[in-house]
Parts: sequence; C-alpha cells; structure tokens
Amino acid sequence: MRLLLDTHIALWAITDDSLLPSEVRSLILESRNTVYFSAANIWEIAIKHALKRSSMPISAAEAVQFFKRAGYLFLDITPEHAMRVEALPPFHQDPFDRMLVAQALSEPLVLVTQDRKVGRYGAPTLLF
Repeated sequence: MRLLLDTHIALWAITDDSLLPSEVRSLILESRNTVYFSAANIWEIAIKHALKRSSMPISAAEAVQFFKRAGYLFLDITPEHAMRVEALPPFHQDPFDRMLVAQALSEPLVLVTQDRKVGRYGAPTLLF
C-alpha cells in the first residue's frame, strides 16, 4: 500500500509519540508499504514552527531529515495537484489538508489521518 501521511500522523511517527495509534505504527513499519511525506507537510510544519505553536516541536528542516532517515519518500506539489484542489468541494478549509487530499486523489495514495472532514472527499483514506 502507498501511504500519504497527514502532518500530525507523520510527526507522531517520527517522534515516536504515544498519540500514534498502534495500527498506524504497524502500517508505517510494514515493509510492503511505501510511506510518503508531502511538500504540504513541510510547508505546514514550517509555518506553525515559525509561529512558535506548541504542537510543532520541530522545524521543517529537522522534519525533512527525520522523514528521510525513516525511509519516507518525498512527494512534491505539482501543477496537477494544485489544479485538483480547485475542484474539491469546500468540506475543509485547511489548505494543507486540501492539498493532501488532492495529492491522494491524483497519485493515487491512501491518506492516513484522524481528521474526519478529510474522509468526506472520497479519496482513499484510513481514518484513525
């Protein structure tokens, strides 16, 4: 399975946070699965870290290093992804989540998240 991690899931995974559900940890560690992190994740981390949000304990540069060390593959934002966002219904206002949905639909990838709003888009999604 090709997994695209929502930002909170990706952060919990690389920081070994107890908030990461054990089922998700197993999916991420399963050698048959390929795990992706998006430029949208890095963008979100950069903005929230610069704003000194307590929910963003690491910088974007640190996150990239951790994701690469964990063996995650990088997914850039393409013009096709950006155009796909335009066609999404307004279920969710968060631009980072909307981009992740567009990427999951376009590639296709299974988006791993706890955000119930994301599940309304019909993208392949694992909700925890």
